Amino acid sequence: MSIEASAALAVSKLAKRLAQGSRQIGPRWFPVFLILPSFVIIVIVTGFPLLYSLYVSFTPYELLRPNTLAFSLPTALDNYKQLINDPVFRKALVNTIIFLAVTVNLEYLLALGLSQLLAQVTAGKNIIRTLLMIPMMFAPVLVGFQFRWFYNDTVGLVNNFLSVFGIQGRAWLVEEPFGLLSIMAATIWMNLPVMTIILLAGTLSLPQELYEAADVDGATSWQKFRLITVPLLAPFTYIALTLRSLDVSRAFDIVRIMTGGGPANRTELIWTYVARLAMDSSKFGLGSAMSWITVIISLAFTVYLFRQLVKSRIVQ
Repeated sequence: MSIEASAALAVSKLAKRLAQGSRQIGPRWFPVFLILPSFVIIVIVTGFPLLYSLYVSFTPYELLRPNTLAFSLPTALDNYKQLINDPVFRKALVNTIIFLAVTVNLEYLLALGLSQLLAQVTAGKNIIRTLLMIPMMFAPVLVGFQFRWFYNDTVGLVNNFLSVFGIQGRAWLVEEPFGLLSIMAATIWMNLPVMTIILLAGTLSLPQELYEAADVDGATSWQKFRLITVPLLAPFTYIALTLRSLDVSRAFDIVRIMTGGGPANRTELIWTYVARLAMDSSKFGLGSAMSWITVIISLAFTVYLFRQLVKSRIVQ
C-alpha cells in the first residue's frame, strides 16, 4: 500500500471516530466539548490571576513581607481608603482622564479626516495605505526613545527646528503641561493608523446609492459628509473609540520611557504609578487595589460605548 493510500485510510478512520464521538456526546454538547480545552486554558491563564489580584487588593501585602498576605475583614478596604486620600493617585487619575480624553478625541478627528481623504484616492492607493501602517509597526519602547530625543531641551529636533525661526526652545518633557502633551503627541503618532484603518473600512462599505441620491438633490460635499457619512459611520466610530480607549487607558511603555511619570508626578498616569508602587516599592496590595479601580472605570466606559453601539443597530 502506498503512503498516500495509508494516509487517506488513517484520515478516514479518524473521521469515523470523531463522528461516532460526536453522536455519543450529542449535537448540542459537541461544540462545547470542542471549545472546552481553550476555555480551561483561558480560565487558568486569565481568570486565576484576576481573582488572585482581587484578593491581594484587600490585603496589605508587600512582597518583602510574606505574612502580610493574610486577609482581615476589618482592614479589607484600607488600600482603597489610602488611595482615595493619596494626592499622587488623584493626580495620576486626573492625568489619565485628561490623557485619555484628549488623545482619543484627537485621534478620532485626525483619523476621520484621513479616512475620507484616503477613500477618494485612486492612483497609488495601495502604496499610500501601506505607508500609513508604518507608525504602528514600531514598538512603543522605540517610539518612546525616539520622541524623548525629539523633545530633548539641548539636542532635540524640536528645539533645533524652532531655533531656525528664532524661537526659544523649551524643556518639553519637564514643564507643565508640555510633558503630558508631548506624550500625547507620541501616542497619537503611533496609533493613528489603527483608527484610520477602521474608519476607512467603514467608509468604503457605505452604500453609494445614498450619495447618488444626494447628488440628485443638489447636496454639497459638507452636507453629504455631515448627514450621510458621519451617521452611517457611527458603528465603526464606537468600535474604534472602544478599542483605543481601552488601549490608551493602559498606557505605560511610552510614559515610562519618555518621563517616567515625572518630574514631581506631573506626567504620572495610573499604570506608571501602579508599577512604582508594586515593582519599585513592593506594595502589591496597593498596586492591585489601584489596578482594580482602573478595571472598574474601564468596564463602565466600555458598557457605555457598547450601549451606544447597540443603539447604532450593528449589534442586536
